[in-house]
Amino acid sequence: MSASRIVYLNGEFLPFDEARVPIMDRGFLFADGIYEVSAILGGRLVDNAAHVARLDRSLGEIGIRNPHDAAEWERLQTELMSRNGVTEGLVYMQVTRGVAERDFAFPPADTAPTVMMFTQAKTVAANPLAEKGARVVTVEDLRWKRRDIKSVALLAQVLAKQQAVEAGVSEAWMVEDGAITEGSSSTAFIIRGRTVVTRPLSTALLPGITRASVLRLAAEADLAIEERLIPVAEALEATEAFYTSASAFVMPVIEIDGRRIGDGVPGPLTRRLRELYLDIARAG
Repeated sequence: MSASRIVYLNGEFLPFDEARVPIMDRGFLFADGIYEVSAILGGRLVDNAAHVARLDRSLGEIGIRNPHDAAEWERLQTELMSRNGVTEGLVYMQVTRGVAERDFAFPPADTAPTVMMFTQAKTVAANPLAEKGARVVTVEDLRWKRRDIKSVALLAQVLAKQQAVEAGVSEAWMVEDGAITEGSSSTAFIIRGRTVVTRPLSTALLPGITRASVLRLAAEADLAIEERLIPVAEALEATEAFYTSASAFVMPVIEIDGRRIGDGVPGPLTRRLRELYLDIARAG
């Protein structure tokens, strides 16, 4: 977090160490806010229109006015990337309900939302983990019932990710009633033969942007697609497995709960889906 880093806060581009949010911000007090993350590759935003649309939907679901239209969001993102010289990495966007006296009920309708963005330089394409494959553990899903909303209330996901860290693996796949919902910060997939399987969209999981693109690419590659529940026992017997996210793209999984998946190396279909996704990401 260098002194030269520029962030965006409430209409201003500011040095990182000058950006301040009041303690009465409802994002700080109640996690009353929404966020999005878009990848940057080759100086271009990846799948960004879909990310901005999901941001708008999530804001609407909890009754926060979207402060910008899609074109303005992208203009601000691009300007922030340019000011920080980030050509590969991530841009983070967050909108909270704003600053008001602490009260569980919504503040007055004219309360201005707090709008914040920052960039992170990060290698997202030539990720060494994609070459060797990720290991995951399953954990209990402790979250609320509106997981389709990309809320900043991420404590359950933080605890799940920490369980993964303490187990020495890359990701945690959360489980409810014996079936995998999603990863702590990703969407879970398995492959059986030439069939890609992932959980259907509902309020039980986030509608992943990378998920949607990968399903489209899988169909174009003549792979069968099944959207249904995935019992943990079935995942352990999968031919291949992977997870997707804005930062991981398509990440091969070679082990679940200590059980080797397939040959214990990134599978050929997963590798192909990653290549296809990188192709469209680079094309912009």
